[in-house]
Amino acid sequence: MKHIWIVDDDEEMAKAVGLMLKLLNCQSRHFLNARSAAQELLAGKRPDLLILDMSMPEVTGLMMLEFIRRRTEWKNLPVLMLSSEAADVQVDQAMRLGADGYVTKPVSLDELEAAMQTAFQKHGKI
Repeated sequence: MKHIWIVDDDEEMAKAVGLMLKLLNCQSRHFLNARSAAQELLAGKRPDLLILDMSMPEVTGLMMLEFIRRRTEWKNLPVLMLSSEAADVQVDQAMRLGADGYVTKPVSLDELEAAMQTAFQKHGKI
């Protein structure tokens, strides 16, 4: 069973994504902000996949993504970006910074599953 972390300040969205992950036979853990997820990573805990909301207060999803990709021990951690925005500029920026996929809110179960599969394949985790 895959362990997925959802980092999103919107609790309702995180719950919805968590329910979809349960349907996909995954366990999820929700973090309300990037700092708390980063603390867990620094403590040595690691998910099989990280889903980051782009727009969070203080530390954005892009900032968290940059933090993750700068560390060699996390270079193979699959990361999906989640956003209510689908502007090409945002998608391009996220992908340039090392995101493995980008899904827009509200995300469908099929869309989430396809993005997860792509992310896992990129990192040889299927």
